[in-house]
Amino acid sequence: MNKQDRAELARAYAMIDKAKSIIEAVADGELEKFENLSEGLQASERGQRMEEVASELQNVCDTIDDVLATIEGAQG
Repeated sequence: MNKQDRAELARAYAMIDKAKSIIEAVADGELEKFENLSEGLQASERGQRMEEVASELQNVCDTIDDVLATIEGAQG
């Protein structure tokens, strides 16, 4: 891989890392909203969906971590 390719990967890495930060913030916000609900509302369909979305978004962040590690490995 040449210098230009490494620079392009570094740029992609930074963009993906920024996207991950945004997704994490949304996931944290959803989880916080869920945790601030009463037990009754947490058990409601809406509450369960909030918790599910937060979990799914955290799974996305975990996948992004794998992608970032792969990019790091490719850069050598």
